[in-house]
Amino acid sequence: MTAAPSEPPAPPARTRRARGAAGARRPVYDASSLLAVAVQEFNARGYDATSMEDLSRAAGITKSSFYHHVSGKEELLRAALNRALDGLFGILEEPAAQEGAALDRLRHIIFRQVEVLTSELPYVTLLLRVRGNTETERWALARRRAFDATIASLVADAVADGEVRAGVEPSLAARLLSGTVNSIIEWYRPGRPGSESLPGEVVRIVSEGIIPPA
Repeated sequence: MTAAPSEPPAPPARTRRARGAAGARRPVYDASSLLAVAVQEFNARGYDATSMEDLSRAAGITKSSFYHHVSGKEELLRAALNRALDGLFGILEEPAAQEGAALDRLRHIIFRQVEVLTSELPYVTLLLRVRGNTETERWALARRRAFDATIASLVADAVADGEVRAGVEPSLAARLLSGTVNSIIEWYRPGRPGSESLPGEVVRIVSEGIIPPA
C-alpha cells in the first residue's frame, strides 16, 4: 500500500529564551516546539479537555503569541497525528517492506513499527488514544485502519505461502500483532535498559511465541 505524500515530520522541539523589555528572560517558541508542548498536554489531559489557555500556560506564553504560530488546537492535533502516521506509513515504503517473502516483510514492518513507536513515543501515544470525536480524529482512525489492512494482507500472503501456521485468521492475527506493538506505549520509557534490543525482541517473541507447544 502506498501512502499519500504529506508534509515531512517536524524537527525535534526547540525552545529559546529571549530578554523582555525589563531584561527578564521569556521563552521563545517556533511551531515545532509548540507542537511538542501541545502533544504533552494532550496526552496528559486528553485532547477534548485541553484548552488553548492550558496550552499557552504550559508554554509560558500568551494565547495571542500561541495563535501567532497556529490557528488552534485542531491544527496542532492534525500535525501531531500526521507526524505519527507518516512514520508508520513510511515503513511501508521501505524496500524490505515491499520486496521478498511475505513473512520477511512482515517481520521487517514489526521491527520498524517498534522503532518508530519508541522514537516518536508522544506522537504515537496520542495517535493510539484518539477516539473519533473530531474530523481530524476520524481521519487518523481511517489511516490506522488502512495500515492494519496492509498488515492483514501480508499475514494472508504468509499463510498462503505456508510460512505461517495454517488456519490463522489474517485480520485477527493483524489485530493481535498491532495490539502487541501498540501496548508498548503503556510501559516503555526512553533510556530504559534493553531499549536498543526491544525491536528485535518483539519480532523474536512474535515469531517464536512465549509458551512452547506441548
